[in-house]
Amino acid sequence: MARSYAAPGGGPDLDRVLEHLDARLGALEVRGAEKLSVFAPGDRALLENGILFQVFHKYAGALDELILRQVRAGALTPAAFGRRMMADLAACGWDAASAARFVGIFFQMRRAFFFIERGLTGQSPSMRKLRESLWNNVFTHDVRVYERYLSTKMEDFSTILLGETGSGKGTAAAAIGRSAFIPFDASKDRFVESFTRAFVTINLSQYPESLIESELFGHRKGAFTGAIETHEGAFERCSPHGAIFLDEIGEVSVPVQIKLLDVLQERRYTPVGSHESKRFEGRVIAATNRSLADRREAGAFRDDFYYRLCSDVIEVPPLRLRLAERPEEMNELLEHLVERIVGEKSDELAAIAQTAIAAGVGQSYAWPGNVRELEQAVRRILMTAAYDPGPHAAARDLGDRLLSSIEQGTADAHEVLAMYCALLHRRHGTYEEVARRTKLDRRTVKKYVLEATGRG
Repeated sequence: MARSYAAPGGGPDLDRVLEHLDARLGALEVRGAEKLSVFAPGDRALLENGILFQVFHKYAGALDELILRQVRAGALTPAAFGRRMMADLAACGWDAASAARFVGIFFQMRRAFFFIERGLTGQSPSMRKLRESLWNNVFTHDVRVYERYLSTKMEDFSTILLGETGSGKGTAAAAIGRSAFIPFDASKDRFVESFTRAFVTINLSQYPESLIESELFGHRKGAFTGAIETHEGAFERCSPHGAIFLDEIGEVSVPVQIKLLDVLQERRYTPVGSHESKRFEGRVIAATNRSLADRREAGAFRDDFYYRLCSDVIEVPPLRLRLAERPEEMNELLEHLVERIVGEKSDELAAIAQTAIAAGVGQSYAWPGNVRELEQAVRRILMTAAYDPGPHAAARDLGDRLLSSIEQGTADAHEVLAMYCALLHRRHGTYEEVARRTKLDRRTVKKYVLEATGRG
């Protein structure tokens, strides 16, 4: 029985698997609970997995279209295919509640693919590892265990994202926060909530100490001078099917950490100026570019707060590591960024950006601002056809190159000394001063500096 499946990205191999599966399931004529019940438990589980795989891919295109509609609308949109999917599962023996549950799981899986696989560009080993970590963060290491036990209990699993400024921690957090399980309401032909509203983000470094509690938990009118109306905080805006993203968590004071710890432990909070206790049911995702180990050792980050946050700790790789592992990732990133900026793919604009970057900073540039810097570089290139990060960025670039080469064990003593001399020269301005500090002669220092800066 031939059938056209909308399975974007699957390719001919998946099509052949699905056609073969169609034929085998058709031959078995599995229809109705009594048909499944005649199989031994092991065979029945295998058969159920085959049917679920078949139904998932049958509706993959419809699920993807719904994702795109909700992204564009920023709100709930109908999902008329949901009841058809439920009917397909019911015909094979699933009861209505279980069928509706799998509709929610299938929608969740397509969203996770959309935001994790498509949203985080790059095939370098570190990016592949990041995507695997994010997928496991959403579905755990075994989706069967997740489906049976954990899909409605992920609020208890908090996450810390570590990484340099501009490396993409926000994108990674959004991929987690927009991929939560959302139940399907068959009576209304839609899911109970739009994933576009399920992710709430707050940058904690933007607010003074006196306002953080209000921004997190909200306040009631008249709670303090200037509180002229009731304000919903981030925790109040976060839905039970979403997540709150606490960016720059390493910057918050110990008193704020204690208040957040109470929310994580008790799952309740009270708006400023109110006596009403409210329940928080979403997940918590935190991120920082600071070393939490150093902050904890200094007493600036509480151990109990850390251990309540660290159900999972995920590192977002810096751009220099990604390019060191796989240089061609730059071209893929440029194509992706051009499409995001102008709204369509353009090989012409990507080639212009590639040429300008090669001429302006070269392949050895360490991109200290990471992907955020690269995106702004593309914007500047589209306006001016050139990119020059300036002397301050160049000095940071040398420092990042030196640290990266030491961390990865890729530089020999000659290269380390050359970059160190170049850093000293940028700071002090003369070969003589560098020679005095390194106890090298001036000509050797000059040779090292020119080599490290690409002028030798």
